[in-house]
Amino acid sequence: MSSAKIVIAGGFGVGKTTAVEAISEIPAIRTESWMTAAAAQIDRLDPGIDKVTTTVAMDFGRVTIDPALVLYLFGTPGQPRFWPMWDDLVRGAVGALVLVDTNNLENSFAAVNYFENDADVPWVVCVNLFHGLQTHELSEVREALTLPPYVPLITADIREPRNVAHALLAVVNHATERAAAAGVPAIPFANSGTS
Repeated sequence: MSSAKIVIAGGFGVGKTTAVEAISEIPAIRTESWMTAAAAQIDRLDPGIDKVTTTVAMDFGRVTIDPALVLYLFGTPGQPRFWPMWDDLVRGAVGALVLVDTNNLENSFAAVNYFENDADVPWVVCVNLFHGLQTHELSEVREALTLPPYVPLITADIREPRNVAHALLAVVNHATERAAAAGVPAIPFANSGTS
């Protein structure tokens, strides 16, 4: 059996904790803290969402994709004050899933910039379909985020385990293709078709 580390990253409130919890076959480890009025200048208390907690270190989960592959999932904190932790969380990962919310796209620029310029792992951008609705065309999202053409852009309702599984498989397959293109040994769990 092979195992691999996948990072789930993105801005504040894009659904990283939800994605880990939706797919993890073990109780997800969460490092959540209550957001209070005292921290309103640091952690945005958005009346438009029901978010009352925030990740302060990481989320962790595990999922068996098939008998040959186990993925260990590490969700990053989204607030700028915790971004220095991302280097440690990304270390040893085979790839990353970067979640974006098209209703708050400005919260995604820092994560896209990080994976484009500061991390050396293959990454896939996933538009989280809040309430199952796609509000923007993917071509518009790609242009707004100025995504390089080699970065896959997909959609998923990350509340749904099957959707999260497909998104994670997109990361695995992209990482495998990048490894093959670089002439390094192929990742042994490439092109797993189960979910």
